[in-house]
Amino acid sequence: MANYDELPVYKASYDLLLEIFRFVKDFTREYKYTIGQTLKEETVSLVMLIYKANCSEDKKDIIVKTREKLEKIRLIIRLVKDLHQISTKKFVHINKRVEVVSKQLFGWQKSVK
Repeated sequence: MANYDELPVYKASYDLLLEIFRFVKDFTREYKYTIGQTLKEETVSLVMLIYKANCSEDKKDIIVKTREKLEKIRLIIRLVKDLHQISTKKFVHINKRVEVVSKQLFGWQKSVK
């Protein structure tokens, strides 16, 4: 078992978390403490699931849950964009980070079958 903080998927998800914390601070008050807070909490939960999967003997089920969590985050980010809380440029940038995590989770899931 590798240290969780050395896993590429952990590093990518942590970078995603930092990026989300940076852009949520610019949301309007109406969305900062509702959807912004939800987005931050979901992303923290994603990082914790990656840690949990790394420590677990049965990684498969946790990785599936982690991928579901990532899709939820992707949906919230799209909603944030449609509510005009982030620019199209930021939307594209954050979705690239989400896609990196998604590809790594998919690869991890394939490797544990």
